[in-house]
Amino acid sequence: MEIIIAKNYDEMSRISAEIIAAEVRKNHDLTLGLATGDTPVGTYKELVKLYKEEGLDFSKITTFNLDEYVGLAPLHENSYNYFMKENLFNHVNINPSRVYVPQGNTNDPEIFCEWYENKIKEAGGIDLQILGIGRDGHIAFNEPGSSFASRTRVKALYKETIEDNARFFKKEEDVPRFAITMGIGTILEARKILLIANGKKKADVCAKFIEGPVTSMITASALQLHCHATVVLDEEAASMLTRTEYYNWVRDNKKLVQKKIGR
Repeated sequence: MEIIIAKNYDEMSRISAEIIAAEVRKNHDLTLGLATGDTPVGTYKELVKLYKEEGLDFSKITTFNLDEYVGLAPLHENSYNYFMKENLFNHVNINPSRVYVPQGNTNDPEIFCEWYENKIKEAGGIDLQILGIGRDGHIAFNEPGSSFASRTRVKALYKETIEDNARFFKKEEDVPRFAITMGIGTILEARKILLIANGKKKADVCAKFIEGPVTSMITASALQLHCHATVVLDEEAASMLTRTEYYNWVRDNKKLVQKKIGR
């Protein structure tokens, strides 16, 4: 994994957006995996800014979101479909026919999950997958103990995840107990992965998934097995890492390394 430590949330968001934008500029037909939650909001704002000020073109981009709550209709204010429209889709020139978000109110979640997997395959797979991380180390809604071979499926949410997400609902009882989520196996098949995290509350788990053992109890640690994963953290989220000096040296000397190997 490449570890990039930003000074604060705003810088983390700018760096992340530039990484995404660089991939969009290289491949106008990019298939992009998207995440929701507090963390990527700033990144999406930066992407909207790049669209408005520099003409970053989303018209041929295909997107697949990681997850959605079971039982929530797309127009529900707490659905991830609604979140994506409010924070990105309504503000750039993306083609709605190229946007895929799991359908939380589907009549048959099992059949839908199979359909979603097939749509990703038909698109040629995901070129760049954006991820956040939960306090318990989960990516998407792959809670601790999830199989690294798992595919898109319905997953029961941990109590800690429900408590964390209660702030988005009127009361904790309103938080759905199940979600449709891409599996870890699905995520690891993305050609490139970008995980972003910020804040002191993520410091412990970031240290564990980056520098600790690979374990299904911290599903983000599966990224250690990926050949092209980038992690962008703010200083608070990186505060418990033990190899910060090395990560910063690599960041500062990356251009020298690329020059030596002829990139």
